[in-house]
Amino acid sequence: MGDRRARLAVSFADLCLLLLGFFVLLQASGDRSKAVLQGVGEQFGATYAAPKTDLAQWRAADLFEPGEAVLTAAGNARIFKAGQHFAKGEGKVELTSVGQDRNGQNGAIRRFDAWDLAAARLGAVARTLKSAGVPDRKLIIRGLDQAAGEGKGQIIRLGFSPAASQ
Repeated sequence: MGDRRARLAVSFADLCLLLLGFFVLLQASGDRSKAVLQGVGEQFGATYAAPKTDLAQWRAADLFEPGEAVLTAAGNARIFKAGQHFAKGEGKVELTSVGQDRNGQNGAIRRFDAWDLAAARLGAVARTLKSAGVPDRKLIIRGLDQAAGEGKGQIIRLGFSPAASQ
């Protein structure tokens, strides 16, 4: 019985070392880590959607009142115009958000914390798209990417995602 446990322990240790080696190689690949992960995924049968086409993106600070989830008149017009364009197209329309805005003194948010503000703004954009003619069945809200947003605050992205029409 003890001999069998020893073999399992060695096998588990080998597995852990292989996993550690994979992560070391992934870290060493630098900017190509996404391509490496896709390659590994493809070896296990994963499929990847085609990249979104016809992408529109805006800084949330250019569309909304500072520290609020209320679109300015100009922001509403920009989203509405894009919504009319996307409503005419084929495939699903994908709405995503990257990063968070930190308005106010020293990064403080007045009414919302950064996460709530980003989510509320995403909802406001979705409602404007719906009023521009994008039907619910075509609109995919992917949620919030909590990445730093490349130091630009919250970025709202909108694009066709034909592969998502499954």
